[in-house]
Amino acid sequence: GSGRFVVPPSRGGRDRRVVLVHGVRTSASMWRSQCELLSGHGYAPIAIDLPGHGSRSGETFTLASARAALDEAVDGDPRAAVVGLSLGGYVSMNWAARTATPPSALVLSSCTALPGGLAHRAFLEFSRLVGRAPRLGELLSDRAARAVVGEQAAQDVARGGVSVAGQVQALQAMRDATPLADLVNITRSGIPVTFITGGFDHFRLDERAFLAAAGDPPVLRIPTANHLVSLHRPHEYGRVLVTVLDQLS
Repeated sequence: GSGRFVVPPSRGGRDRRVVLVHGVRTSASMWRSQCELLSGHGYAPIAIDLPGHGSRSGETFTLASARAALDEAVDGDPRAAVVGLSLGGYVSMNWAARTATPPSALVLSSCTALPGGLAHRAFLEFSRLVGRAPRLGELLSDRAARAVVGEQAAQDVARGGVSVAGQVQALQAMRDATPLADLVNITRSGIPVTFITGGFDHFRLDERAFLAAAGDPPVLRIPTANHLVSLHRPHEYGRVLVTVLDQLS
């Protein structure tokens, strides 16, 4: 399907579908390292592009259109696991609490700050300003990525393109997200939830509330990683992710 970065599973593997959902303004390409690792361990990774991002940059991001993208990727597979980082984590919670075909497991990263706060509003206003000069926004994003996550990870992000317009749409839509209520419903439905976070993630602001809503699920910390944990420490993140999925198989 459109908007997917897929690595075929290795022969003889368990061939379990793992859907990976990217952060704001990035795309499926940010998951290159984890897709290669998952494939090598016999999983079938599918990194998707959300509406307004990557190959779907011409589409409008809404919570409903994001849920539809996840439904398409999961394709009714009851064994599928879903992994989301930052925006992808919030979207995954929003979807899992409402879908008719829930995942077998949910792995969430960098998404334990309540939306709608001062930082969210400030980031939205900044994104709107940058959106008036999208080429400048892309340049700033690329330079920031190289400084924050390093050259290789920045190249992974750049390969799928950077969407300033999609960023604004996503931040606007996220004002209506209800992640704590979503986690309560997810937990009640019996979907296992695991958090993988960076020790220096600034989105840990409301972590206690998120963990309480999810019934105190496992939290695996990568101590030296920042908010973009899967890009900042891709190999460590990948190994932890494979361990989590193996335990949940």
